[in-house]
Amino acid sequence: MKKITQIAFAFVVVLLLVSCKNTKQKIQEHVNTYNNSSSINGTGITSTTAKAFLNDNKIEIRIETNLEENDTNKLTYKESFPDLLKEMIKNDQISKELIDEGVKFDVYFLAYNNAILAQKIVDKEEFAVLESASESKKVTAKL
Repeated sequence: MKKITQIAFAFVVVLLLVSCKNTKQKIQEHVNTYNNSSSINGTGITSTTAKAFLNDNKIEIRIETNLEENDTNKLTYKESFPDLLKEMIKNDQISKELIDEGVKFDVYFLAYNNAILAQKIVDKEEFAVLESASESKKVTAKL
């Protein structure tokens, strides 16, 4: 009986070690999932892609649009960009688990000519800001 218990324990330990993924593997898996299944709805959005930078622990997300690069669009999307980021967090397109492991999400909202209309790096600090803004809106809505 003691021998069976030792073998079972050894098997469980080996299984746990094999099934654990490191951060780089999780980044690559997240990017693959994002590119295969993610879509973002909004005015003028034509496509979205993610790219992994494994050595920097960073994921770059590009949201491409058919919008012109002008001051009006820059101002409009700079103001609405945090709401889009909150929606991406809600849909797990920006992963809290990866952010907790030190991964940064560099998110770009681009005009048709690839000029940046809005850009934000979502790390632990920015994630907390976005999350607290969401919570304050919920509290306000309840009042």
